[in-house]
Amino acid sequence: MPLFARTPGPAQISVTDAHERARADEAVLLDVREADEYAAGHAPGAGWQPLIAVAAAADLPTAAQGRPVLAICRSGNRSQKAAELLAARGIEVSNVSGGMRAWAAAGLPVHDNTGHDGQVI
Repeated sequence: MPLFARTPGPAQISVTDAHERARADEAVLLDVREADEYAAGHAPGAGWQPLIAVAAAADLPTAAQGRPVLAICRSGNRSQKAAELLAARGIEVSNVSGGMRAWAAAGLPVHDNTGHDGQVI
């Protein structure tokens, strides 16, 4: 065994698989971007908690408590960190690979805070 072996991080999930799991109510999408990014465009039904709140070990939004979580951000970097933090708290979590950029590129719906078509910023 290598001296500096790295433990595997949280599971990765594709945007299409994340979309299907969320639609089937098997897991909760948790957007960890900043408020303005979330307001401009997010996956329909996604909960929101910025990475800084995840890092501070704030309680998850009510809809995500006790449920599998699919962490998502713009590109997958912040959500990877959020997934690591949540996994360390014993939460079942996967990181959505490619984030909202990949989500939108796959043609999946993006809504703004009013429920209209949104954009990923």
